[in-house]
Amino acid sequence: MKTIKKIAKVILRTVLGLVAFVLLYLLSAFLFSIWSVKKEAETSNDVAIYILTNGDHTDIVVPVKNTVTDWSREISYENTVSRDTTGKYLAIGWGDKGFYLSTPTWADLKFSTAVKAAFALSTSAIHATYYQSMPESNDCKKIIISNEQYKRLITFVDDSFKRDAAGNIINIKTNANYDKNDAFYEAKRKYNMFYTCNTWANNALKSCGQTACVWTPFDRGIFYHYR
Repeated sequence: MKTIKKIAKVILRTVLGLVAFVLLYLLSAFLFSIWSVKKEAETSNDVAIYILTNGDHTDIVVPVKNTVTDWSREISYENTVSRDTTGKYLAIGWGDKGFYLSTPTWADLKFSTAVKAAFALSTSAIHATYYQSMPESNDCKKIIISNEQYKRLITFVDDSFKRDAAGNIINIKTNANYDKNDAFYEAKRKYNMFYTCNTWANNALKSCGQTACVWTPFDRGIFYHYR
């Protein structure tokens, strides 16, 4: 009987500990999301970028080509199924490789994939998608930045790619594409509950001096400051 009571106490403490951790995590996410990093003041208006969400995940969207850079030189149209070279915008997102390649919808989510992602047990990938247009909406917000800020954003994104011995980004050959105009690439760093796809996007905004959360694991934190 004493053994059963001891086991029950351990289980109860474990459950309460998990509940307390989840509540603390959500409270921290809320507080650090509404606490903002303000945008840099008095900069020129040179480049239009966008933040785009599918309801859970935030992409940073950039013009494919302008006077500063041509993203298609490395993130080649040839790596997409369509090989369509007319895309004018490129949406770039970072995330867990298992989520990207094995979980096209939440219905496909496996427990093992979620655990690996939450506890940094998997590798990461960059998902790049070409678009013909980028209409603004509640889920797509335009941000105007300077050329100097844009160069810093480029550096941030470039530093997120894993590269081969020759310095080239590494295309992931897969049939798990979301549509005909996207491709996946190997990325640095591991996804975890404290550094999510949205944390990466939030840090991308910080890198180019834009309004951002102090920290957020969720897309709602980012868009709170732009809606």
